[in-house]
Amino acid sequence: MELLRSLVRECRLPGVGRLAQARARDDVELVYVNDNYGDFTRDRREIESRAREGRRPDLVEPLLPPPECAFLPKVRHSAFYGTALEYLLARTEVDTVVLAGQVTEQCVLYSALDAYVRHFALRVPPDCVAAIHHDLGQAALRMMERNMSARLAPSPECLDR
Repeated sequence: MELLRSLVRECRLPGVGRLAQARARDDVELVYVNDNYGDFTRDRREIESRAREGRRPDLVEPLLPPPECAFLPKVRHSAFYGTALEYLLARTEVDTVVLAGQVTEQCVLYSALDAYVRHFALRVPPDCVAAIHHDLGQAALRMMERNMSARLAPSPECLDR
């Protein structure tokens, strides 16, 4: 887990920040999906509070969603599993999903597969994902690119039309 923390700290925060700034654009729907760790009594405020109380609040603060952004708790690895994400994306007429977050070889990969089978175009900025195991993270990125037609590009390019 220290490797994951260092990846988030050293190279992922600026990229995720660039993506979050895109919420000002009319053609971008920024949605945060966060694990509730099986506690169905927690709401957004409590999930954020728990994250702030962890060992590295300095890594959490820059990644917290702004109040005006959609926030969906998830129960498993995929952002789609057991959430209203598919419904939200359909309602807002989204056709391309840009994925950022951790863990590349788990949550990001499974969310990418679920987006792909739902016929969303995929973009994944490698500078906005963090893996626990570097080799598995790289393999997951290759799988997303090859098997799911994901466009891998740095965060500034992921929001190009």
